[in-house]
Amino acid sequence: MASVLKQLNETQAGDPWYGSSRMRLLAGISAQDAAAHPIANGHSIWELVLHMTAWTRETTRRLGGAKAAPPAEGDWPPVPAPSEEAWKKSQADLAQAHAELLAVAGKQSPGDLTEWEFADRDPALGTGVDRAGLIVGLAQHDAYHIGQIAAVRQALGKTAAIS
Repeated sequence: MASVLKQLNETQAGDPWYGSSRMRLLAGISAQDAAAHPIANGHSIWELVLHMTAWTRETTRRLGGAKAAPPAEGDWPPVPAPSEEAWKKSQADLAQAHAELLAVAGKQSPGDLTEWEFADRDPALGTGVDRAGLIVGLAQHDAYHIGQIAAVRQALGKTAAIS
């Protein structure tokens, strides 16, 4: 499990093999940049951050023993009125949600990780997997959306942080 948590952390704040971490991609992004929609029919960086926060919190809740449900904030929470303060808060919320997830996941015993979530397989809801699969699924989910953040950065002309 330590290696799964290490990989989840690398994706968020480390040096993942595929390129830039979430923190690196968010560096230098203003509230105006974060709220922009430079890709037709695509999400903004801010929408992606709020979505990742919601699902990180939901994953933590499930690891704590709660029944699977959509995130309390919604799948795609609304972006607040854009301001630098609100953008910093959204980023801090994601970092805090990630830290809380690592704390709860780190307390799982090997037996806890093989506990099966008693729900039918629903990929959109992330159900029908064991707890280890839930954590791996969140890492995959986040890597997908981090790639979208990289694409939005490029569309904004902000390629300096992308490796």
